[in-house]
Amino acid sequence: MRILFFGTKSYDEKFFKEFLEKENYHDLEIHFIEPNLTADTARLADGYEAVCAFVNMDLGTATIDILHECGVKLILMRCAGYNNVDLDEAAKLGITVMRVPSYSPEAVAEHAMALVLTANRHMHKAYVKGRENDFSLSGLMGVNLYGKTAGIIGTGKIGAAMARLCHGFGMRVIGYDTHQNPSLDFVEYVDFDHILAESDLISLHCPLFESNYHMINKEAIDKMKDGVILVNTSRGALIKTADLVQGIRDGKFFAVGLDVYEEETGSVYEDMSEQILSHSTMARLLSFPNVMVTSHQGFLTKEALEAISRTTLDNAQAFVEGRKNGNELCA
Repeated sequence: MRILFFGTKSYDEKFFKEFLEKENYHDLEIHFIEPNLTADTARLADGYEAVCAFVNMDLGTATIDILHECGVKLILMRCAGYNNVDLDEAAKLGITVMRVPSYSPEAVAEHAMALVLTANRHMHKAYVKGRENDFSLSGLMGVNLYGKTAGIIGTGKIGAAMARLCHGFGMRVIGYDTHQNPSLDFVEYVDFDHILAESDLISLHCPLFESNYHMINKEAIDKMKDGVILVNTSRGALIKTADLVQGIRDGKFFAVGLDVYEEETGSVYEDMSEQILSHSTMARLLSFPNVMVTSHQGFLTKEALEAISRTTLDNAQAFVEGRKNGNELCA
């Protein structure tokens, strides 16, 4: 089966090629290209039976229709998220969609904690000051995490890993989820309003659905403690950015750490250093001294990339062999 990998970086090629050489994937022929998969680039898949895409790409109705016209039978998502995929259209056209449901929960959780520590203790500012021989302490005061309350919204594998990190810091950990995680015996589950009101740190770890779109909005922010730390490493649209910006301006937040944001499509993973950002909300976020923004890199560890590569190739091999492995979103 011929597979076209869209939007690939050097690390993608490295890990996928290594697994192709080491493992028994003789039925798979892989080609890598740099452009992201969108309705404008989908026709590049003509002649391929499968495509592989990432979370930042556009797999809406128009893209799916073009892939179908090109003869694509399988869409491999080399990520866990799939809110950018029109699953109904894919199912209607007989296209199987598969994903990597879990790769390294610890990778994302550790990045979330890195955002907490960096934004709280102003490590990014301290680094810049030190590089300029400025060793003053102005603007660098943080707060202790020990003894504070961490609110984990979404206690699946990644949220559970973050909960354990917070517990290790000596924090009281409370959680909000539709399903309680039995492995987290130290977590006290509360309702949404309580987690907003009681948490000194709020960390988001849930997929994006219509039901939780903009769950962090003005109403939710108003219910939070003054001086709260907010971190999001899951999906940008969980937060209504305009309301977040206003909350930062109003002094509601001690610190904010974002690895994902609403406007990341089209800019995430791209070098925009010589361009003027077209979206004013991102420019505003970057202007705040207590906001730390990274480029959707929570997954970017050696272990996670190895797991993504192996599972994606296993998914393709299962499809070729006509068997299901549980990673199908629609088939």
